[in-house]
Amino acid sequence: MILPSKFLPADRALITVGGEVLTVINETPRSVSEVWERVSADRKTRGQILGFDWFTLALTFLYSVQMIEMSDGLLQVRRSVTT
Repeated sequence: MILPSKFLPADRALITVGGEVLTVINETPRSVSEVWERVSADRKTRGQILGFDWFTLALTFLYSVQMIEMSDGLLQVRRSVTT
């Protein structure tokens, strides 16, 4: 589920979807709906469908490994990690 495997193609792995999310929010903090629209539109141009449930799993994964955070209602890449 997190990494591609024999039964899960690379474009559906959470690490891949998470990378696409990070690419979008690395430019500037964005709302969840804006990130969803950009990632979904990019996927559609490549002929790949991404469900919103899989998108939210990727967000949950990124948040759990402390790669993203919410600030003023916007998603942004976490710049510093505190222990």
